[in-house]
Amino acid sequence: MPYSRLYSLLARHWWLAFLLLGFSFVGFGLSSLNLLHVLSANLEFLTTYGWDAVRDGGLWQLVQLVVSGYVAAACYVACKLCEKVLVERLAVGQHKGN
Repeated sequence: MPYSRLYSLLARHWWLAFLLLGFSFVGFGLSSLNLLHVLSANLEFLTTYGWDAVRDGGLWQLVQLVVSGYVAAACYVACKLCEKVLVERLAVGQHKGN
């Protein structure tokens, strides 16, 4: 199975994969920090107070929390991609040309 262009780029430029790994790791940590606790509190607020909670911005906060969850997932996937590139580079020795 052929690799994607992004994988090939990261495999050729291991330092870029290492930088992206660090940024995505920190991004995952920041975007997922306390996410489940705040999400459950928001859902409890919405179910308890109903329409008043929606008018106070509870629904908008729920949307922001869901987006934050997707950002965390994207950072996790980027982190795992970079990890695969770097581990294969170390294990297999795919460092020809650099």
